[in-house]
Amino acid sequence: MDTRNSVAILHPSKHILCAWLAFVVALTGLAADRSDAKAFEGTWTPVKAELGGQPMADAVLKTITLKLHDGNYEVSVTGQQDKGTYTIDASTQPKGMTITGRDGPNKGKTFPAIYALEGQTLRICYHLSGKQRPAEFKTNVGTLLYLVTYTRRKE
Repeated sequence: MDTRNSVAILHPSKHILCAWLAFVVALTGLAADRSDAKAFEGTWTPVKAELGGQPMADAVLKTITLKLHDGNYEVSVTGQQDKGTYTIDASTQPKGMTITGRDGPNKGKTFPAIYALEGQTLRICYHLSGKQRPAEFKTNVGTLLYLVTYTRRKE
């Protein structure tokens, strides 16, 4: 097995994990608006994602699960666990969120993000640098912007 290919596969997984964390943060912000907060709770799976202008492989997306509940998130990426909290700010346009890692590879890190929730579909754009909230649902080559479209898993 070529180790360069293995590293390339793991690198996007770490970014996906960061994105899940961003999603969790978004859910916390919804807590301010009770109806929105309830709408975020549950288990989510990504159906489409891109990092720095490049699409994520479906095989990687299938390894991710995000659980949101009461301002807390749990993300599993290829079996690696990440946990933390999220907050949302539904008063901004686009709506904002902040994800904070508590346990796992993102412990102590904060990721600003934006989100849009429509029915059973949630879109989140994360800025994995942790420096600023994205302005739009778009990624560009050479950036640490991560855009994910999630669907709610039926339980």
